[in-house]
Amino acid sequence: MVSGEVMLRIYNTLTRQVEPFTPLTPGELKMYTCGPSTYQPAHIGNYRTFLYEDVLQRYLEYLGYKVTRLMTLTDVEDKAIIQAKKEHLTIEQLTQKNEAVFFKDFELLGIKKPDYPVRASQAVDQAAALTAKLVASGHAYWYTHQGVKNAYFDPLKFSGFGKLSRLDMSKWPKRRRRYHKDTYPGTPWNMGDFIIWHGCGLEHVCYKTAIGSGRPAWNIQDAAIVTKYMGYSIDIACGGIDNLVRHHDYSIAIAESASGRQFARYWLHGGHLYVNGEKMSKSLGNVLYVGDVVAKGFSGAQLRFYLIYGGYRDELDFTFEKLSEASKRLELLRGMVGDLQKAQQPRDSCRGDSYVGRLTAEFEAHMNNDLDVRGAFDTLTETVTGIHKKLGTLPMEEIENVVSDLRRIDSVFRCLF
Repeated sequence: MVSGEVMLRIYNTLTRQVEPFTPLTPGELKMYTCGPSTYQPAHIGNYRTFLYEDVLQRYLEYLGYKVTRLMTLTDVEDKAIIQAKKEHLTIEQLTQKNEAVFFKDFELLGIKKPDYPVRASQAVDQAAALTAKLVASGHAYWYTHQGVKNAYFDPLKFSGFGKLSRLDMSKWPKRRRRYHKDTYPGTPWNMGDFIIWHGCGLEHVCYKTAIGSGRPAWNIQDAAIVTKYMGYSIDIACGGIDNLVRHHDYSIAIAESASGRQFARYWLHGGHLYVNGEKMSKSLGNVLYVGDVVAKGFSGAQLRFYLIYGGYRDELDFTFEKLSEASKRLELLRGMVGDLQKAQQPRDSCRGDSYVGRLTAEFEAHMNNDLDVRGAFDTLTETVTGIHKKLGTLPMEEIENVVSDLRRIDSVFRCLF
């Protein structure tokens, strides 16, 4: 059961403040995290986001909460259709091939698989039902574009549109404009009505639904998946900072227009990962995958540590030199932890200051401060170094308690043992 004295404080993008975390239901919570678009493999920048989300989930469970976590998997979208044709595969063959690699990387990096890893193709029925409901309420409408009947959401019909990203709606165009594609690369905001349902056309993948044949647009998929499997109100929603452009505000508008209730109480967003000071891009040839890092001789635990060590909201620059330095820091602590595990009862022991509860108290003090992993790890290293120096005099009972506390802490870090 969650202790009443424990107070986790997290930065809420919705309010732009660090706030105490209080779940809708005492002792348990629902958590939604944006997963990958599986038309391509996930890179280490994606995994930085998935890792801070993993740390958040594991720390909430450490505190005693029952966490139900859902991750969305985008397997039906314009990009997947195009990429599948390039590789001469069906969409299912393409996306499930990349999905298999994705969850294999999860195992290597110590990321817990979500309770509900849900593909967009598994929530087509809910997307169709939401589309019908939004059209009926006047938030969306049907429009025929190039001979195809699509559905579009009108942001001006939802009071508070753009509240997550602080969008200035006074600059919204008065003349109606429609955006027909799932995404528009390089466009900060689609200043107009966005598509939520693609009708059947020559290039489209089609599903038979109660509103006719078609497929859900990317803009409605997360709202459909979350509301189908977790309901219309959840506790925490997470993703990368890039999700603040269009994506998460679209999900809020759709879910809250359909239910009239707040979709998520807390929104968390992780910072970008750069490589040698530059944003990862195929044109620069600097996109790195987990396999690329492992091929250089690094372990999954070392990469995990490097990606979680900095503040999750801060930008992080990846270089192999910095990864090597961080790995040495990790291995130093791992070595001392290993010595503690192998310690034997000294001939002469003295009971000095007790370490019972000290490691976990210091750990919690930092982690309760918006998941300060760096502060928690550095303080842990300092305290363990002091304990390590006393190995010849500490009684075995004290050492065993320390190792037990370290194992509990490592249920969150997942890189010490």
